[in-house]
Amino acid sequence: MNRIFLDVHALQTVPPSNLNRDDTGAPKSAVYGGVPRARVSSQAWKRATRTYFSDEHLLEPSELGVRTKRIVEVVADRITALDPSLDGETALRIADETVKATGLKTEVPKRKASAVKDGEPEPAPEAKYLVFLSARQLDGLARLAVDGAGDITAYLKDKKNQGRAKEIADTHHSVDIALFGRMVADVADFSVDASVQVAHAISVHRVDNESDYYTAVDDRNTDEETGAGMIGTIDFNSATLYRYAALGVHQLAATLGKGLQEEKPPTTPVRRAVEAFVHSFVSSLPTGKITTFGHHTLPDAVVVKLRTTRPVSFVAAFEEPVRGDQGGHVREASDRLAEYIPDIERAYGESSTLTWVLRVGPNTTKLAGIGTEAQNMAELVTAVGKAVVERLEKPA
Repeated sequence: MNRIFLDVHALQTVPPSNLNRDDTGAPKSAVYGGVPRARVSSQAWKRATRTYFSDEHLLEPSELGVRTKRIVEVVADRITALDPSLDGETALRIADETVKATGLKTEVPKRKASAVKDGEPEPAPEAKYLVFLSARQLDGLARLAVDGAGDITAYLKDKKNQGRAKEIADTHHSVDIALFGRMVADVADFSVDASVQVAHAISVHRVDNESDYYTAVDDRNTDEETGAGMIGTIDFNSATLYRYAALGVHQLAATLGKGLQEEKPPTTPVRRAVEAFVHSFVSSLPTGKITTFGHHTLPDAVVVKLRTTRPVSFVAAFEEPVRGDQGGHVREASDRLAEYIPDIERAYGESSTLTWVLRVGPNTTKLAGIGTEAQNMAELVTAVGKAVVERLEKPA
């Protein structure tokens, strides 16, 4: 299969906000180019991207997975949906046995077990770690459990049925598992390599955190009771961020396999996954302290590259921080990218890449010349999806 990489770059300005906190509650930061920068971790934006799939209905529930410790309860719910004659306690028991047959470990958390009072049912077992399973894998495990419900222990002692449990849990991966991967430390062959790499977003300029001192008033205070009912501080910053993600399309295609819909061509699920990822990564936003700051913004500029060599980040364009002498950062950041991209691609022979640009406003004008300009998000994702299919179908 052809090696195909999709690079997504974005410049996004956020107002005073605290998108992603460190252990002290302050916005995360990093030193780059010798100066402090605002930083949003890759985990925060991957989470935002993944939830955007379902929140905006970009993908069907059958194309997505569930990541939870409460995997036994999730399978049990599917069991009772398949066979309502099975009571809840039975469903939990056979679900637990079926989940363990895949190689995953479950146990009743001690804190929950110790809180059970006389006469109450024992809490449901949980996995010892977060488990990421697709909707089709969960449905398959539920069907297997129902098939062996008569004597689940004996049923799963059969090596053939054990093999079925392991196979179900490791085939028909959902789009989000194929994109972001799955790691289970004590079941090595259960892991799935991620096809997406997401960089920590950093500001293109120097950023120093600030602190907001706030007070809350007690509504029932009387004139004689002056003063605030509560006082506190919240750290925040504002920044123009450079965001970057790289998608290995060939790896995504290999993980998804034949497809989520068997009657569709193999490229159909890959195209849907690519289009959903580009849309979600660009449009999503971490929600840390969002009720306090309402930091709802979208990128000023997006550049998407399709390559056959290797992923390339353009973060080095901002190793020397943008100064913002004119009062803003977007124009200079866009100009830097417009100059840096053709320079590095000329130097390293990347002229065969396909490029698309989605931009907003006069501050991003210089980026218009580096690729095919899309008028809106729908046009961008459609063009990228079509190009990906053409590359996948091209003979190696």
